[in-house]
Amino acid sequence: MTAFARESATIGQSLLTVEIRSVNQRYLDCSFKLPDSLRNLEAGLREQATGRLARGKVECLFRVQSQGAGTGPLTVNREQLQQVLAAAAEVTAILPASQPLNPLEVLQFPGVCQASEDSEEVLQATATELFGRALDALVAGRQREGEKLGAMIYSRIAELETETSAVRELMPGLKLQQRERLLARLAELQVDIDNSRLEQELVYLAQKADVDEELDRLQTHAGEVRRTLDKGGPCGRRLDFLMQELHREANTLSSKSIASSSTHSAVQLKVLIEQMREQVQNIE
Repeated sequence: MTAFARESATIGQSLLTVEIRSVNQRYLDCSFKLPDSLRNLEAGLREQATGRLARGKVECLFRVQSQGAGTGPLTVNREQLQQVLAAAAEVTAILPASQPLNPLEVLQFPGVCQASEDSEEVLQATATELFGRALDALVAGRQREGEKLGAMIYSRIAELETETSAVRELMPGLKLQQRERLLARLAELQVDIDNSRLEQELVYLAQKADVDEELDRLQTHAGEVRRTLDKGGPCGRRLDFLMQELHREANTLSSKSIASSSTHSAVQLKVLIEQMREQVQNIE
């Protein structure tokens, strides 16, 4: 969800710039910084953004910068000028000895002389167009990032499935080793044990160490991650949930470990899931 886009255009004597920044966020949060001349566009721009984006903290900045004062044609407000001259004539009638008006001073009077201003309608229409173009560029950037992250997750899921299959193949031998170690230890102790009770305890230990259910769920969740990615579209929240489920099963697998080999596999599974979980935060 991390991306940046900028578009700009010259309108008369002004430079209009639109910037959109996007960073990771669980939900969509759009903020706008607009000059007063574009303030009434915010509702429409927000609707446009929410229609294209699903997640992320998105900051939208609009700037209108003058390209230089006095470079455009000047116009005289004749009505305002006549009012100023009439007021000056009235003062001269009261104070005959006053200095005559200086034309430059008259031009500096507020409202008499104005530089040509850019049309507000043109400015707003251009701002809307630039925002659409910047939004297109942002979405394209996020799409490219998402494709790279998707490839990484596919790779990690393949490793997770391989590790899960390896644990499944190890478990029958590990259970047998656990049984043999226990019987050997009892033989060393040379104690009389009720065989039926012993068998009950051995069955209990085997059930306690059984991880078939956890392995099945790991493979099921891994398959769901693949299907979610294959489906396309916004999928970050679902992937985030699946990462939580994968992590829960890996933790249970680790707690049931009865040998260093299965412990190593459980740790490796956690590493893979954590790598995916970190990148899922970047996926819309």
